[in-house]
Amino acid sequence: MHFSSTLNRFGDEVFAALNERRIALEKEGRTFYNLSIGTPDFVPSKRVRTALAEAAQDPENWKYALRDTDEMLQAVCRYYEKRFSVSITPDMIASCYGSQEGIGHLGMTLCDPGDVVLLPSPCYPVFIAGAKMAGAQIHYYPLSPEKHFLPDLDAIPADVARAARYMIVSLPSNPTGSVGDDATYEGLIAFAKKYDILLVHDNAYSDIIYDGIEGGSFLHYEGARDVGVEFFSLSKSFNLTGARISFLIGRPDVVAAFRKLRSQIDFGMFLPLQKVAIAALETDRAEVQAQCAAYQARRDALCDGLTGIGWPVRRNQGSMFVWAKIPVAGMSSMDFCLALMDRAGVICTPGASFGPAGEGYVRFALVLPPDRIQEAVEQIRKSGILA
Repeated sequence: MHFSSTLNRFGDEVFAALNERRIALEKEGRTFYNLSIGTPDFVPSKRVRTALAEAAQDPENWKYALRDTDEMLQAVCRYYEKRFSVSITPDMIASCYGSQEGIGHLGMTLCDPGDVVLLPSPCYPVFIAGAKMAGAQIHYYPLSPEKHFLPDLDAIPADVARAARYMIVSLPSNPTGSVGDDATYEGLIAFAKKYDILLVHDNAYSDIIYDGIEGGSFLHYEGARDVGVEFFSLSKSFNLTGARISFLIGRPDVVAAFRKLRSQIDFGMFLPLQKVAIAALETDRAEVQAQCAAYQARRDALCDGLTGIGWPVRRNQGSMFVWAKIPVAGMSSMDFCLALMDRAGVICTPGASFGPAGEGYVRFALVLPPDRIQEAVEQIRKSGILA
């Protein structure tokens, strides 16, 4: 059987390799602390679950949706106005089955083969996959600890910037947990205007930001809607990862092109899920803030705990992830992850899966309560891997 050469652009799926090893060790009766995949262990609200159950009882809701309902689009508009003080209109919104799917398809919307795209390194793997599916050339711009893991625009050569079709920015960042300030966004907008680049902001973690910092929307900044779009996800704020509900929001021409591409491959979001989206967007803000505080307690337990046993780890400012430099010299991130699993029963994700600059780091997901995280830290200490 002959398969498309497109598949040769992608490496092996790292989570599958880690899971195979975990299953093998579980058969030996081992206990594990799985901090690898970023799926929240918090439950969706009763309001959301009820909305899904009630909508599913209507037989009409099991037909093709064909489009985003006016009711859902207006709910997104109201949310952006209330939450971010950003006025948007329905023609600036298109739903998609999770930001991962949306970003994966966006490259095909914006690029021809050979076009240049700017991606952060390290970055969420689908940023890379989406560009590769479009046949684009990737130029990585660095996120370094010296620059607080924020975009270093001075490191992008002018000729590369002039050639670039789009640039992805992810703040708060997955995997580094960095958070942008006003100067960061204003600099990005000026850069995009100067070089005629479309900015694509991945805004999955605006409700998981710590230490009193308030999350927001890229579109709040002057000039943003002229040069960019934003992926807004319900997955992490409202614990809807399996439901796969996200929106591309911003420039109407980009949104329309994206909607045209997606119309060729699906028939619209399942109508009960559109009801779920409305219910989530109407959730009391206090519930979301309480969940953020719970994530911060987990961050403190992990970062302070690891630092206390001799593995210095910076406190991330946002996202549900902690980005930690490998404490063992000369070991690859994948080898360290396997060793940590074997010796301590703690599962994390190798930094190498997040692009070239990810090697030398691992990513932890804050998906266990503080007491379990403290247990994991103790197992790392007892394993002797830091000696």
